Amino acid sequence: MRRGIYLIIILISLSTYSQNFEFGKVSKEELVEKFNPKDSSANATYLLKFRRTFKEETEVFERIKIYNKEGFDYATKVIKLYRNGKDKEKLKGFEAYTHNLVDGEIKRTKLNDSGIFETELSERITETKVTLPDIKEGCVIEYQYLINSPFVADEFVLQKEVPIKHLKVKFEAPRYYKYKLNLKGYIDINPTTIVRKDYSEDVLITTITLNNVPALKDEPYVNNIDNYRASAEFELSSIEYNGQKQNFSKTWFDVVKNIYASENFGEELKKNNYFKSNLKTLLLNVEDPTEKAKLIFSHVKSHMKWNGYVGKFTDQGVKNAYKVRVGNAAEINLMLTAMLRDAGLNANPVLVSTRNNGIPIAATRHGYNYVICIIESPSGNILLDATSKYSTFNILPFRALNWEGRIIREQGSATTTNLYPKVKAKTTVFMNVKLKEDGSVTGKIRNMKTNHNAMNFREAYINRNQDNYLESMENRYGGIEVSDFKVTNDLDLSKPVITNYNFEAEEQFESIGDKLYVSPMFFFASEENPFKSETREFPVDFGYPSGSKYSINIAIPEGYKVESVPEVLELKLPDGLGTFKYNITTNDTNIQLSVDSYINAAIIAPSYYKSLKEYFKLLIEKEKEKVVLTKI
Repeated sequence: MRRGIYLIIILISLSTYSQNFEFGKVSKEELVEKFNPKDSSANATYLLKFRRTFKEETEVFERIKIYNKEGFDYATKVIKLYRNGKDKEKLKGFEAYTHNLVDGEIKRTKLNDSGIFETELSERITETKVTLPDIKEGCVIEYQYLINSPFVADEFVLQKEVPIKHLKVKFEAPRYYKYKLNLKGYIDINPTTIVRKDYSEDVLITTITLNNVPALKDEPYVNNIDNYRASAEFELSSIEYNGQKQNFSKTWFDVVKNIYASENFGEELKKNNYFKSNLKTLLLNVEDPTEKAKLIFSHVKSHMKWNGYVGKFTDQGVKNAYKVRVGNAAEINLMLTAMLRDAGLNANPVLVSTRNNGIPIAATRHGYNYVICIIESPSGNILLDATSKYSTFNILPFRALNWEGRIIREQGSATTTNLYPKVKAKTTVFMNVKLKEDGSVTGKIRNMKTNHNAMNFREAYINRNQDNYLESMENRYGGIEVSDFKVTNDLDLSKPVITNYNFEAEEQFESIGDKLYVSPMFFFASEENPFKSETREFPVDFGYPSGSKYSINIAIPEGYKVESVPEVLELKLPDGLGTFKYNITTNDTNIQLSVDSYINAAIIAPSYYKSLKEYFKLLIEKEKEKVVLTKI
């Protein structure tokens, strides 16, 4: 009975957050607003975002203005609830309304149960999806609910993809609970803390109030936009009560130690009987450590199939995973580590946070959600991930290229290692082209890819219907027609993957009077600058350094001669971060174009953004310049 009364009191407090925001009542001013006056590009705006947490209860009250059809997505609320063993979160008292202005009067539509859907995403996560009714352009939606959570850490999101006019969050905790506040993002946040005298205890109340929070807009080549989203995380550091103190703050040493001690991690590395006989046969008469590593890596990739689940802990265990030949990331890569160790190599697991999981800042067990393997040696370390059939030494799947990983060694030490590759992924293209007077072209192309570019091709091409792949490629190059398509070294990962094909393409140049205007890069020319914002606060994350080299030979049609060609150009980014070289030569029968372009770093700091934007602007302009041919 007391719990029911408490629930009613909390819902009342939500409804009367302030005089301006009473749940269930909106103003005509809110409904007639056509756009956000501070961000006219916004498809929706949070008129209010309110959240209050006290002990195990979190209250939420949000009101959203939807301006147009592009903002309809905000009429669906997704709530994820977590559980760990017997501990689990519960959703309570969800209420929602949609408000529309109809003939000058406010029409209110209440959510019913048909708009609520619950899905079990995994053993640890349940998702509740709520779709509000009667959504129209110009409507205002609102909802309120409670979450009961036994977990001690809490994060308040202070910035969304659309603006927030008014935001208020309150975190309340008994004085003897000591929390550490971790702030993130590029917005000035000034929390205030006061003491409230309750009947039996003092309560510390931390409040964050913000007005007109700008939208967090995603940009090209951002690792994970959530890394830069303004937020406030309250992490329990200690409990001090009756002169006793219990510490909860953890260092990375504590986190690593606890993970390694888990029976689903460290204990799994000790198991080796299940692969002993196969490994003995595999390594018969092999003495070279590098050759051993290659054979074991290849064996795990071919023997195992990744089930698509990330994770740093095993689910079924390495032994059973090896038997059924299917496993999650931890099972596959812990198995790989154990085999390498058994073969005498200094191999260790590496904790990784995938790009989707963000960059781990605070020392928490949840900061890492993935595991790979490293071989450490004086001649250089080798990073391995056997979840991808086409990965090679130090060429990790893109999901794992996220800043730093944390090596966990048997003796308990742990150090970080850079996950980004140092070697460039290269694409080399040789192209011979013949021009026809109707503006079409024919030719032959040889394309060679290495490292990540090769892995990306193999993942996109192998085990896929070739007709579907070629159709996708033809569309990507503006509707060319490809024939005699051949692939070399698709399964030999030790060599570059090579493609050869013939092509035909229409409308590739202009014929005006007695002159032909030809863009010598044809459909390989870059279309637009990916960097459009005037300024940028986030690093530019390409994932890996890369480069391309185009050697294009164009046969001059009979009866024509070269009138003019683009000038030679060389561009350089500051501090050796990138280069672009454009060189063109001609003779009586041919035009030879050479274009080299390299980005030499996986990550470029925002301080270089202005230079990077201008670099791509000039690069694209040059690639679009034309050769002029005139009739003799």
